[in-house]
Amino acid sequence: MMDNKPFEKPVVVELGHVGKYRQIRSTREAAECLMTVWPLNRGDRHRDALDTCLKALEGYRSTADARRALVEAARESEVLVPDDRLPDGKLH
Repeated sequence: MMDNKPFEKPVVVELGHVGKYRQIRSTREAAECLMTVWPLNRGDRHRDALDTCLKALEGYRSTADARRALVEAARESEVLVPDDRLPDGKLH
């Protein structure tokens, strides 16, 4: 079984409905989210992020690389939630 590879800091995305935030805390969660619930407006960064996450889970890329790629994919799909948009800077 592959290691979960936790992120140093979660990535928060808004999926499905406005205000429906999801914290992605690990490379495994990122890969699952990219494959299953990601919005249809996917581009090159989505493909790169999924590839990077899968390679990180296999030990070929770093967890930091996976997190960075996820953030770029979230920006591209306009689902990244900046810290300043979160209540008290965090999720409850």
